[in-house]
Amino acid sequence: MNLGLSREYACSYLPQKKSRSLMVLDETLLSPRVYEALLAHGYRRSGEYVYRPWCNDCKQCHAVRIPVRGFRPNRSQRRCGRANRDLVVNWRPAKLTEEQYALYLSYQDHRHAGGSMAGSSFAETEAFLLAAWSDVRFLEMRLNHELLAVAVTDFQPRSLSAVYTFFHPEMGKRSLGNYAVLQQIAQARSLGKDWLYLGYWIPDCRKMAYKSVFRPLEVRRPLEEMRDEKWIEQC
Repeated sequence: MNLGLSREYACSYLPQKKSRSLMVLDETLLSPRVYEALLAHGYRRSGEYVYRPWCNDCKQCHAVRIPVRGFRPNRSQRRCGRANRDLVVNWRPAKLTEEQYALYLSYQDHRHAGGSMAGSSFAETEAFLLAAWSDVRFLEMRLNHELLAVAVTDFQPRSLSAVYTFFHPEMGKRSLGNYAVLQQIAQARSLGKDWLYLGYWIPDCRKMAYKSVFRPLEVRRPLEEMRDEKWIEQC
């Protein structure tokens, strides 16, 4: 599979840092099975593009996944589950609706104002969330028919992969992002999957701290050890 290296660009997570990505060029070869193999090697998708960080002077992006059979919720996660028992949760086909798009824009305006995705058009949002070669599904969470959250999820033969979650900006006390992960874990278990991939965890990035509290958590070794990379359980 042919790979290409991007130019450097400003890091979205660590100020003053530059990012660079190693990208899969053979998009016509991609499928849920192929993508699962790439996930296991530390890759991730954004829309149709599959990449992994390949930065010159920073090795803080760690691919992480939850082995779902061994997962046991902690006290905070159990409390989150109880707080959201009144929600109706459904898996939907991956087709962006106007209702979902409006929630996405509201989320971006409140959580990432001024960011590159704020004010995205409908077509741009679709291009970011969906991939023609992937089995993508939307997990919807509703309260009295009102859409509160959507968790975009890829389904692979042995795993699920959390792509992106957006939710009602005034429902912060519900911890809907964490609740989405709990629901994705439950779905993976019910389907007999082995892992839920959570993308990248950056220890110095506060926005990603929530990923480290799901245990057990397997972490891919830093990029400077690429030849000897393997998944290790986070202590």
